Amino acid sequence: SVPSVRRRGSPGEPRALFALPTARGPLPAPRWPIECEVIEEAMEHIEWVPPEPEPFCQPTARGQAPAALAEDQGTVVYHLSPAPRGSCFTRARVGGAPGPLSSPAAPLEGPQDTTLLFESRFESGNLQRAVKVGPYEYVLRLRPDLYTTKHTQWFYFRVQNTRRDPLYRFTIANLAKPQSLYGQGTRLLLYSQRDARSRGIGWRRVGTDVRYYRGGGEEPAVFCLSWSVRFPHDGDTCFFAHSYPYTYSDLQRYLRALAGDPVRSRHCAVRALCRSLAGNTIYLLTISSPAGAAGKRAVVLSARVHPGETGSSWAMRGLLDFLLSAHPDAQLLRRLFVFKVVPMLNPDGVVVGNSRCSLAGRDPNRAYESACRGSFPGVWHLRAMVERLLAEREVLLFCDFHGHSRKNNVFVYGCDGSGGAGTRLRQRVFPLMLSKNAPDKFCFPSCKFKVQKSKAGTGRVVMWRMGVSNSYTMEVAFGGSTLGGRSSHFTVEELESLGSLLCDTLLDFCDPHPAKLQQCLAELDVLLRQRLGREPRSGSSWSDVSTSELES
Repeated sequence: SVPSVRRRGSPGEPRALFALPTARGPLPAPRWPIECEVIEEAMEHIEWVPPEPEPFCQPTARGQAPAALAEDQGTVVYHLSPAPRGSCFTRARVGGAPGPLSSPAAPLEGPQDTTLLFESRFESGNLQRAVKVGPYEYVLRLRPDLYTTKHTQWFYFRVQNTRRDPLYRFTIANLAKPQSLYGQGTRLLLYSQRDARSRGIGWRRVGTDVRYYRGGGEEPAVFCLSWSVRFPHDGDTCFFAHSYPYTYSDLQRYLRALAGDPVRSRHCAVRALCRSLAGNTIYLLTISSPAGAAGKRAVVLSARVHPGETGSSWAMRGLLDFLLSAHPDAQLLRRLFVFKVVPMLNPDGVVVGNSRCSLAGRDPNRAYESACRGSFPGVWHLRAMVERLLAEREVLLFCDFHGHSRKNNVFVYGCDGSGGAGTRLRQRVFPLMLSKNAPDKFCFPSCKFKVQKSKAGTGRVVMWRMGVSNSYTMEVAFGGSTLGGRSSHFTVEELESLGSLLCDTLLDFCDPHPAKLQQCLAELDVLLRQRLGREPRSGSSWSDVSTSELES
């Protein structure tokens, strides 16, 4: 059982206590820890869908690392001072650190100087250091999650003073994970301001000779990502990113547009669930038809508990667009359900460019069990809200949107308990239906249902133990799809389509005619027998087979 947060004083219903986006006036400015320098220029990018699929590149042979780069013999051309070791969050303000900005980038010596100018002191930016080790070669280091010494994965930074003809080589030398989709052909993203303004081209996949390998000499072990690229123009301003950026300000712009739409706003109430440690509003959207909510079941959805997993925000935006549309299926969903949506659970981490943690310096998706209100307000208030919902109505589904760095495609993690055979099969029905609705994106064989001890504090496990029988983490690959003959990256449009596909699947899952459910249960029975390699023992059923056996 999971201890209730009510014993610690459960709050009332979320209220519009804090600054909320309105159809007019400026957006509420993000609040930053006082250790963070922030430039005044705001970064906005156009949205664009490439006309053709962007294929994976040919992966480099495993273990084939290039010669070590003499980083200590290069020239430091960009350096941000890290937060003092052992420090912790104290306070925040709009604009971050007070006083004049430092100059982390080395100045150019004249028009003939081809050194790139780096910058990352903007919302969601992450780059700590750049060292020039050759005429067009740079070694980069990322900033760990604030108030930690680890979790280096997300990157997003600007380069200026580009040249079109040379082949540049970049190496990020302090990544944390031993395995990555970059080792399987994923390429990173480039954005050219000149192409955006003159040709309407946005983020695109780039990089040749992309390699992911273990670095040498450092303990604990670090890993390197290197790639070669040519910039499209001389004198351009470009950006590199790990995946399509989606900032806290992007969310606020979306909510402001929603507030200004008299049709969509009728179906959606925007409230403040709570404030984050830095004082940024964590938004809660309630979506349903204007008719009474009595008797309706609830669906709870959340995203961006891990700030570096930006694909989850694009999928969530697609879901909101569909749910608030005039599509007949959207109208039916609003009549049938009350949707509670937290589109950005960790805005502080998003603002400062963290990969995984909040300003508490820990992973919020391991904190649901402890329910620590002071350190993880978003998680605490989300769980309290679900407790209130469960007291008044059935919560049919909980789904937390994430991103995955080691496996392609889309898949879910569920919860396989020790219930009867029917229960075990039914927990797999929703993912199987989703795989049928998205056969070129969703991979059912990649789904896992074992509840590991290390995941006891995650949202899906805690919600399941609270009584939400269909509780999932949906993982969206940073790379793309290998299904249906594909071998290409996800576009923003495809990420958004996942939201509408999840809505379609919800209607299939709740179809009053039992044919779809019975078909899926029969398929699952056959599938599990094939996976097990034998029939359940005589006189037993699926309830007597361990999850480890089914997923080995």
